[in-house]
Amino acid sequence: MPHSLVLNLVPRSTISPNFLSGKHLHALFLTLVSSVDQDLGNQLHEQKTEKAFTLSPLQVHRHRVQWEHQKAISPDTACWWRISLLDDGLFGHLTPLWLNLNPAQAWHLGSADLSVTSILGTAQSAQPWANFSSYVQLYEQASDRDRQITFQICTPATFRQGQYDSALPTRDCVFQSLLNRWNRYSGMPFEAGVLECLFPSFFEIRTELVNHPAGKWAGCVGTVSYRILGNVDAIAIQQLNALADFAMYAGIGRKTPMGMGMVRRT
Repeated sequence: MPHSLVLNLVPRSTISPNFLSGKHLHALFLTLVSSVDQDLGNQLHEQKTEKAFTLSPLQVHRHRVQWEHQKAISPDTACWWRISLLDDGLFGHLTPLWLNLNPAQAWHLGSADLSVTSILGTAQSAQPWANFSSYVQLYEQASDRDRQITFQICTPATFRQGQYDSALPTRDCVFQSLLNRWNRYSGMPFEAGVLECLFPSFFEIRTELVNHPAGKWAGCVGTVSYRILGNVDAIAIQQLNALADFAMYAGIGRKTPMGMGMVRRT
């Protein structure tokens, strides 16, 4: 069952921009996991391939998503941070963390301390990134008529093509990424051929750079639409719409556990 959890955070000390990278937030997530299951934390740390979670950058605004900070975040600033979990087992292992939340406990983000004041796990009018749904529900509630799919790419997305990365959100890059994650975790796989009827119909995107320890990643942000064309049966349309709805949880492209490829259907 995919979960999109929003943690409300308050820094106890100033957070330098140096500690707001994907690497540091990834380390914070592993610390949270290890606090309730050390073996699971070690296992996630050692994983080199597909991971069953995504993370957002740390946010200070309610209505827009930012992927980097030029200035430090001051103490007592209201922040939020999105964690999505794609695997039922992973969410179950972390249940003690959500149930036994202690706002007085300090967590470390680099040299800064912060408190987790609350966790949102259901749809909120003021917080569109919190939600949950079973894979069956995602499929059953997906439209079997809607032929237009539009994504807002909120943090830079990049895609592996052979030995190199590409920042261009082609149909195959975006939907193959979603299909792979759906087939890995849903227990109800779709055939790869379902993507063949999709074609780009609109795009308003730009390239942005994301800092990482070895240099910079080039990724795209903006709006991109795809249209289902041709004589396509209702089942295929429903499967494609399910993948599009799944995108909020799964993200697209590479480095989603580092804050990249955060996307919502619009």
